Amino acid sequence: MRGAFLGLVRHELRLALRQGSDTGIVLGFFVLAVVLFPFGVGPEPALLSRIGAGIIWVAALLAALLSLDRLYASDFEDGGLDLLALSGLPLELVALAKGASHWLTTGLPLTILSPLLALLVDIEPGRIPLLVLSLLVGTPALSLIGSLAAALVLGARRQGVLLSLLVLPLYVPPLVFGAAASGTVAGARSDLLLLGALSLGAFALAPWAAAAGLRQALQ
Repeated sequence: MRGAFLGLVRHELRLALRQGSDTGIVLGFFVLAVVLFPFGVGPEPALLSRIGAGIIWVAALLAALLSLDRLYASDFEDGGLDLLALSGLPLELVALAKGASHWLTTGLPLTILSPLLALLVDIEPGRIPLLVLSLLVGTPALSLIGSLAAALVLGARRQGVLLSLLVLPLYVPPLVFGAAASGTVAGARSDLLLLGALSLGAFALAPWAAAAGLRQALQ
């Protein structure tokens, strides 16, 4: 069972490497979104430093949303999802593998890139490690919740619109605690713990709910 799960994750990563443009678009959007904020709110260092963590978290959230609509869609269209359902690997593990591969190709690169963008919005150097840690802890929740939402809208008309309407409200708690954890050094520990609890809760619950959505789509 573990071998089949890891094999599916490796398969998804190989597909992502072959279609490197998808990851490039996500990272490009992330960079452009952060760069555009100073033009909209003004270049004042004090203002940017105060809202910089929130800017990066909002940009990361929207960038993660870009690649969710294709998470299951290609497998659903070409029959790959039917084969996965018949393979003996539980759909809960299929959903978990999809969420893990999404994080490895989206959440992790966004986290790695965030320190450079933090300098563009004048975040204090002492707060940059907190920003990176908050993204490292919180982006798994984004991928798992996104995997759940993508499974629930699978097969529906206008999936992209429905997916956005469904997933954005669910992204609010990680956004709030992530921005708060990286906004100030004082009190960051409690926000990071709450952010970690969200990721663990998503890890425990999202694959089961996503599997139910996949079964409904396959009927």
